[in-house]
Amino acid sequence: MFEKSLWVFHLNSGSCNGCDIEILNIFAPKQDVERFGIRLVGSPRHADAIAFTGPVTRECLPKVIEALRAVPEPKIVLAIGSCACGGGIWYDTYAVIGGVKELYKLLKEEYGIEPPTTVYIPGCPPKPEAIIYAVAMVRGLVKQKQKREVYIEELDEKTEKEVEILFGEAKETRHFVPSIVVKTDGGESNKP
Repeated sequence: MFEKSLWVFHLNSGSCNGCDIEILNIFAPKQDVERFGIRLVGSPRHADAIAFTGPVTRECLPKVIEALRAVPEPKIVLAIGSCACGGGIWYDTYAVIGGVKELYKLLKEEYGIEPPTTVYIPGCPPKPEAIIYAVAMVRGLVKQKQKREVYIEELDEKTEKEVEILFGEAKETRHFVPSIVVKTDGGESNKP
């Protein structure tokens, strides 16, 4: 979709500036993402993507909604850092509504806006290489490396129960959890 260039609007909605420094770092001479056609723009109306940092604070909420609505379709959101992905350590405080998932719920319920394509880049803060990799995925320059399946050997009942509990908890808190494939003598059996 965005094979030629990607113009990005940087939106901070309550970040500690750790992720913001890493975003600026990828535009410095060492990383130099402008060579890939990626550049920061000063207005969301000129952007193809939003580099979203920080949890969504109640104070910033109207401006965040205004900025998201200003980006022309099709748009992409890069949720950069733990706070943008899920609210970080602030996810349940009185001044924060959470990460982009909570923002999307609010946008859908109150404004009827469907969530845009979102690339989650976790970390506190994420490394510049992770941000560049995510942008390269969006541009179609690289393929996703994260495994869709995890292979494990046949387990005893106790260990299998523990694995199911861990993956069940992970599904509630993570954006992506691979499926479990148990290898047995007779072949493979999938576990969700």
